[in-house]
Amino acid sequence: MPYKIKQYTLDKARELGVQVFPSDNPKYKIEIYNDDGVFMFYGGSPLYSDYPTYLETDGYMYADERRRLYRLRHRKEIEKVGSRGWWIAELLW
Repeated sequence: MPYKIKQYTLDKARELGVQVFPSDNPKYKIEIYNDDGVFMFYGGSPLYSDYPTYLETDGYMYADERRRLYRLRHRKEIEKVGSRGWWIAELLW
């Protein structure tokens, strides 16, 4: 079953000027398109939860801790603004 995009991610996408859709590639959760509708990236593994999922299931405290740990673990990937890792961190974390 494809990933159901949460309102958190849709709001962040609107804020950042991109569009997100459930991925047609089973290896990823979402597809990211720029404001002109041009494909940019696939992102997010369906094997792992993300910040909005943790918010729904476990509450703010746990979700915030998972976010902190994700950002520590992936800090090199998310440092460069506009990189694939940065987009995924912004939209799913």
